[in-house]
Amino acid sequence: MTPDYAHLRERGLTQEIVFKGHLLRIRVDTVALPNGEIANREIVEHPGAVAVVAIEDGKVLMVRQFRYAINAFSLELPAGCLDKAGEEVEAAAARELSEETGYDADRLIYLGRIHSSPGFSSEVTHLLACEGLRAAREAHTDADEFVDLVKVPLDEALAMIQRGDITDAKTIAGLLWTRQFGLESSQTPPRKGTLDEDEAS
Repeated sequence: MTPDYAHLRERGLTQEIVFKGHLLRIRVDTVALPNGEIANREIVEHPGAVAVVAIEDGKVLMVRQFRYAINAFSLELPAGCLDKAGEEVEAAAARELSEETGYDADRLIYLGRIHSSPGFSSEVTHLLACEGLRAAREAHTDADEFVDLVKVPLDEALAMIQRGDITDAKTIAGLLWTRQFGLESSQTPPRKGTLDEDEAS
């Protein structure tokens, strides 16, 4: 039986879209708080994303790229947005793995989902792992995406998390999940992302 936390629930009253970009929308909601007071919530709407834990001969396939928002280089799992309307999560993961690393996988395994910033963003990242990795082609990223493929021993990647050399949330979650649970999960994947046809880029 699902617990009832009604005493914590906020109820949406109004919504106003204040920005609509290529990927994100920002809205300001008026909500009724549990005590009856009224407050505003600034929400970043995001279509969702996938991230892939791909391990070959004990080494994690990772990508290094410059992240303008934090003005730093970041070492991350292959990942990308669910920015194609109706695309299934597994298909998106396979696409991102291929584009960013040049590898294909015989099987993709759904691990689970994480909310990286639930205080202000709707973004959910779906974590997947793969079996049967094989190098199939050169990486072929988007025109505005520049990455280096880096193969890091899993133990070293975990040490990099501990040292603070890896700070990306989805990468930390994916690697620690794999270390703790392996490829086991009791979660089921959604059939597709949340992007509607009229929002497709």
